[in-house]
Amino acid sequence: MTKKLLSGNEAIALGAYEADCSVATGYPGTPSTEILENISKRYGDKIYCEWSPNEKVAFEAAVGASTTGARAMTTMKLVGLNVAADPLMTLSYTGVAGGFIAVVADDPGMNSSQDEQDTRLFAHFAKVPVLEPADSQEAKEFMKVGFEISEQFGTPVILRTTTTVSHSRGVVESGTPLALNRPHSFKKDPQRFVPIPAFARQMRVRLEDRVERLGKAASVSSLNRVEWNESGDRGIGIVTSSATYQYVKEVFPEANVLKLGWCYPFPDELLINFSDSVERVVVIEELEDFVEQHMKALGIATIGKKIGQENLVPKYGPLDVDVLKKVRKQLSENPATAKYFTAPVAAPEANRAELPVLPNRPPVLCPGCPHRGLFYALSKFDVVVAGDIGCYSLAVAPPLNCMDTILCMGGGFTVAHGIDCAKNDRPVVGVLGDSTFFHSGMTGLMDIVYNKGKSTVIVLDNRITAMTGHQDNPGTGKTIMGEPTYEAKIEDIAKAMGMKNVVTVNPRKLDETSAALKTAIESDEPWLIVAKEPCPLAYRKKADHGVRVDQDKCKKCGSCLKIGCPAIERAPDKTVSINDTLCVSCDLCKQVCKFGALESYDVNSAKGGLV
Repeated sequence: MTKKLLSGNEAIALGAYEADCSVATGYPGTPSTEILENISKRYGDKIYCEWSPNEKVAFEAAVGASTTGARAMTTMKLVGLNVAADPLMTLSYTGVAGGFIAVVADDPGMNSSQDEQDTRLFAHFAKVPVLEPADSQEAKEFMKVGFEISEQFGTPVILRTTTTVSHSRGVVESGTPLALNRPHSFKKDPQRFVPIPAFARQMRVRLEDRVERLGKAASVSSLNRVEWNESGDRGIGIVTSSATYQYVKEVFPEANVLKLGWCYPFPDELLINFSDSVERVVVIEELEDFVEQHMKALGIATIGKKIGQENLVPKYGPLDVDVLKKVRKQLSENPATAKYFTAPVAAPEANRAELPVLPNRPPVLCPGCPHRGLFYALSKFDVVVAGDIGCYSLAVAPPLNCMDTILCMGGGFTVAHGIDCAKNDRPVVGVLGDSTFFHSGMTGLMDIVYNKGKSTVIVLDNRITAMTGHQDNPGTGKTIMGEPTYEAKIEDIAKAMGMKNVVTVNPRKLDETSAALKTAIESDEPWLIVAKEPCPLAYRKKADHGVRVDQDKCKKCGSCLKIGCPAIERAPDKTVSINDTLCVSCDLCKQVCKFGALESYDVNSAKGGLV
């Protein structure tokens, strides 16, 4: 047994390895991405690992592995479960053979997501158990227990993490890896695996029985535990889960705590017994009032999102020590609960040195990002831009101001088509990335072709899945294991779907890009423009020249600033300069300067001569 400092995602990967998981699939999405990356790098010799085109495909592939008796897992972020909802709902009916875990990473506070949904509600909807680790050690152990629960009850299991659990690091004690050594062989059983109505009706009956048995098991599971106040005071009891448990222990040291690691199906017996043992029950949970509402349905008087008519525990955003201190203050000042909070908790920051308040730093497209050229050129046209999820969503910000809608992955094409169908008074352009094209953009493209749409659609092909950390996809020619594979060509796929007008441009060449955009936007037919240029962070190469400003030619007009490149800096007197440590010599700025003030120089020349 050894101890390691691991993030929650690294611990989940270790847990899969120790649990003898055979297949791991997923689609990259922060905060879940590093799980599969760690499995492929550290345990790829034992666990088959793949990036799938989208979460639905990943989920279904893992289900296929599970039908053979193998242990399988799939990973995704919160919104990825929306994509995988179809197979999840049916898998709940059919059940599983080998253990099956869907690791879903929620994102309270929307650090990198377009919404803040609570996966526990999905688990309730699908009638599948959900486990919630509070730290890295639990993240590892819950994977192992999750597979056991899955196989014992024949059910898929959701392991719900949050950004805090996924990315926080903690000490993890490794265990002995299991070696189940059982054959993986699909056994024909239509009444179990084929949910036609005649069979599915019986599956539904079995599902309800399973939920009831799972709830009873949760009430006695070691994943749920009561931590009694050592003084014997039973005045207040707090029900909590996930990383919020850590904050509760710090801010409410006098409380008796029921920590839920297996929150659904609800451990009714445990909830009732705990509530009967204390005078007041407070539920502190992140995001929705999931447990609180169920406890109230059981007839338990609880305080949670509100105390009386006043808001108490926020229903949105991440919970932390500072938030819970405000909750404590409200409880200590409320006549109904004041007697339980006689001793104030010392502020943890009292012994800390004061840190300076840092200025807000909004995210921007990286220096040399090829998307910058495309959006700069696109901003010159009077069009509606239907965007998508990816680095390019940053084009909504000044100075590009070139993104009008964002819905979901693949929505860039379909929303654009819908706007066109409504006979919008301006041309519409739909935009998405190369990985998103393979994820769910192809069906949108087919919709446009089949229904005789006229939208201009653009694939921003930077040759990688960039925003989540440079993962491979079907268009890169490599698997997650680094093995060479077929490199899917976006242009060929589009032509095979019937798209007649397909053109590829280099978005760093503004004249070429603008000309292609003009032709497409003014056409009465649909066009696909593939803006192809590698991400400079993923495909690093040494520049053969640098860029500098000839101050004698510079008119301080600010035109070069309109491309929004972080390498271009302006002093208070409006003097413009190039930050050499950021500049990747993409030459975009040279193309927008009307006065020739931006010039190339030889980086290898001691004199820095012009090139």
